[in-house]
Amino acid sequence: MNVSIPINHTKAESDLFDRFDNVKGALPGSVAVAAMREAAIDQIREKGLPHRRVEEYKYSDLRAFLKSAAPMAAAAEADAVKALLDAENSYGDLDRYRIVIANGRYVAELSDVNALTAEGVLIADISEALTGDNGAQLLASPKSGPNDGIIALNTAFLQGGVVITVKEGVEISKPVELVQVATSAGAQVTRNNVSIGKGAKVRLLETFLGETGEGELNTVFDYSVADTAFLATTRLIAGKTDAARLYTSIATIGAEAELKSLGFIAGPKFARNQQFVEFTGENSEAKIYGVSMAGGDDLADQTLVVDHAVPHCNSREFFKTVLDGRSKGVYQGRINVAQHAQKTDGEMMTQALLLSEEAEMANKPELEIFADDVICAHGATSGQIDEDLLFYLRARGIPEDEAKTLLVLAFLSEAIEEYGEEDVTDRLEQRVRDWLAGH
Repeated sequence: MNVSIPINHTKAESDLFDRFDNVKGALPGSVAVAAMREAAIDQIREKGLPHRRVEEYKYSDLRAFLKSAAPMAAAAEADAVKALLDAENSYGDLDRYRIVIANGRYVAELSDVNALTAEGVLIADISEALTGDNGAQLLASPKSGPNDGIIALNTAFLQGGVVITVKEGVEISKPVELVQVATSAGAQVTRNNVSIGKGAKVRLLETFLGETGEGELNTVFDYSVADTAFLATTRLIAGKTDAARLYTSIATIGAEAELKSLGFIAGPKFARNQQFVEFTGENSEAKIYGVSMAGGDDLADQTLVVDHAVPHCNSREFFKTVLDGRSKGVYQGRINVAQHAQKTDGEMMTQALLLSEEAEMANKPELEIFADDVICAHGATSGQIDEDLLFYLRARGIPEDEAKTLLVLAFLSEAIEEYGEEDVTDRLEQRVRDWLAGH
């Protein structure tokens, strides 16, 4: 007989349950969606928030980090959103389209809807889509993480977001920035479903502006990349904040398609960027990169699961981490190769540079292979700045601080430049310089 042992809920968990009871009647969705929300909050009641005894969260204890749960963010005033967009600009003068979400809600009047429609891109408010007959399908979880606690929280409290449909054969002329804005304190919970039609090509920038106070930011991107399509995503998780920054990507890749992604973390007290990628069509490729920088007592977590469910697909995972102070970096990567997924080629590498003796890095690369005709490998390294290289630069008259900056920048730039999206490379490298200047 199995006996379920009740857990003692923390204050944050109790706050979450009270928050759900207060807002569930106002959250968007059909009857089926409401049932999924109830099931999601029941999962948290039964298991609690993700904690160190859950293998996937062994090094990133969200339950210990969250001391309380703030109320949901109130709707934003359009003038305040526009002012923040004008004041903060993550990509400078880069020519791009914008889709704006403010305090968890889609803001059509500040988004480039007409221009994107002319390009062959349809945009809908997910809060409206959730009320339709297919609303529950928008909340599907990846097969690699069906019981993930962060996704459960997202399902329970989802406020808004967008559904983006890129028509077949469309090549968008410039990047699309999906920018989430916080004009006041409070939790923001969003989900964005992006469907890339057959043969289409899209470059997407995911950014966040403003400050949520102690409230968590929990956002899910659900990508469907059709046959022969191309998607490049740049996720910028930056800015000094005490809030929990929780990001999830769910991606399915069709035949002869390509996915590229770069997750860039710099600044938050607690940041987790988790990605679930599944190959559903043959002869496709995924290139997944990560750059993390953490100082003080911050935590930067990059977690990745790649499912090779079909034959003849390639994946490359390359992650770089720099840590200072008493910070902690986490890399958890797993490549799953199904029994019939022959001719799989998968490589994973994670490298960390520790700038202080108190910094800590947890590297956990894994391979789970059930096929026999594959090429798969993984590696992990952690170390300090090479003293010989530092001496070489100082011997040529370069001051020590500048020499260290050059070495760290070179270390991180390897992943940024291999990602290959040239119009964002310089801006990301400048963010590395800015971060190093403060450490």
